[in-house]
Amino acid sequence: MAPEVRATGATFVPWPTAPNRPDRDPANDPLRDWEAPSMLAQARDMGDRLIAGPAPRYARDVLAAVDDERPDLVVTSVFAFGAMAAAQSRGIPFDVLVPNVYALPAPGRTPFGAGLKPARGPLGRVRDRAVTALSTRVFDRYTRDGLNALRADLGLAPLDRSWEQLGAARRQLVMTSPAFDLPGPLPPNARYVGPVLDDPAWADDAPWTAPPGDDPLVLVALSSTFQDQAALLRRVVAALATLPVRGVVTTGPSLDPGAVPGAPNVSVVASAPHRAVLREAALVVTHGGHGTLLKALAADVPVVVLPHGRDQGDNAVRVTLRGAGVALRRTASTDQVARAVRRVLEDPAYARRAAVLGAAVRHDAEHSTLVAELEAVEG
Repeated sequence: MAPEVRATGATFVPWPTAPNRPDRDPANDPLRDWEAPSMLAQARDMGDRLIAGPAPRYARDVLAAVDDERPDLVVTSVFAFGAMAAAQSRGIPFDVLVPNVYALPAPGRTPFGAGLKPARGPLGRVRDRAVTALSTRVFDRYTRDGLNALRADLGLAPLDRSWEQLGAARRQLVMTSPAFDLPGPLPPNARYVGPVLDDPAWADDAPWTAPPGDDPLVLVALSSTFQDQAALLRRVVAALATLPVRGVVTTGPSLDPGAVPGAPNVSVVASAPHRAVLREAALVVTHGGHGTLLKALAADVPVVVLPHGRDQGDNAVRVTLRGAGVALRRTASTDQVARAVRRVLEDPAYARRAAVLGAAVRHDAEHSTLVAELEAVEG
């Protein structure tokens, strides 16, 4: 990120002690959630490795920057709980960037994380309350004690629930389109500010060439971070090889393209500017990451989603409810992937519904209120 930050004229300061990713070796990933044998293990690892465990180091680095700069506002990642506590301890307001759909527990909203459809009737509302209560207890189990120990060191009152740390934000800035998210009330400090559709700098100018011919172009992108996706990518390539399509597979910086052999009608590259590829694409096959989905929809392109975890099951629900694509398990066979690709390409209703949703996504991206929200802080 350093070159991108410096190019804006901003000062870049690396994390001195907090965990960061100096390389793209999957072995150095702090979470390694693809190895977790259960959702409970994933929650434990998230608490230990991503939220409560590193929180004191994030707090230490942010305190040093805050004391040096005396800013009017601190803006943090949704997982940087230590940074939030550090800002609070100095009496400086903080905003939280939520770079996907709204994920925090809130009355009247579908619980996040289980790929649930909106509730229907009294039983559905009971389901939502039960799932929210359970997920909150599990999250607290692996985060609250560690966060409260940090807060005590900083002279802050303890949290009854770990999510209260985000509730203390001046603003929760939800970086998606409300047309993509599920409906429901937001807390008073939460705002939809629109999605960011830019390609990352490492892909912006990457060369790419589609296989020759006039068959429909299919873009395949299964995460820019490592999620043990090589085997699925190989099955997707094998599926596309059986169809009258042209495929472009981008493996991202965490996976060697050599791990995914191509086919005569499928090229495999490390990266490509998705914005350019999407201008020609008829379909995107993806893991369901928020960024890839929103870019596809903004280009009026329908999708086949194979969720791997994280927020991807919830994103898949949002796609299928709007009729903008279909979803499969990540264990889907070559034949199942081929049938799904053929189904979406041959039924124009998917493209029409993707275009309807895409128009809303483009509008919200073009009229983003992110900067206005950040500028609204009182100095």
